[in-house]
Amino acid sequence: MGVEGCLACDLADGRTPLPGGVIHETGHWLVEHCVGPLGVGTLIVKPKRHVVHIWELANDEARELGPLLTETAAVAAELTTPDQVYVCQWSHKGGVPVHIHFVVQPMTRELRDRHGGGAHVQAAMFDANEPPPAADVEAFAERARAAFATA
Repeated sequence: MGVEGCLACDLADGRTPLPGGVIHETGHWLVEHCVGPLGVGTLIVKPKRHVVHIWELANDEARELGPLLTETAAVAAELTTPDQVYVCQWSHKGGVPVHIHFVVQPMTRELRDRHGGGAHVQAAMFDANEPPPAADVEAFAERARAAFATA
């Protein structure tokens, strides 16, 4: 049971609906589709337990992270055929550290051009606040679940 009021924990524990559900999990990590406006195919990799700082990861959690990020990026690339897959750690909400999570975002030239390119893309996508339809997220999650199963 995670920390109530933490969005990452609330999603994992079912207190907040998660379109597409958990896509993949390891002993210490969950992979889910991103909630919010970062587009269909953007995945979140987060620790199962509430962790606020990366230096708080246990050795077993840290050992699983690199291979899981690689596998998650490969699944995102396979299913979306992007130019690149961005992987970045996020851990703040309103300027306060929260449950760490890694955003694995397929990126195309069209997305970069539409949202100003470079480091501005994710901020611009949040400013535009256009979350994908839940049905599209759920369909992608099914495809991703199958891709993880065969990876």
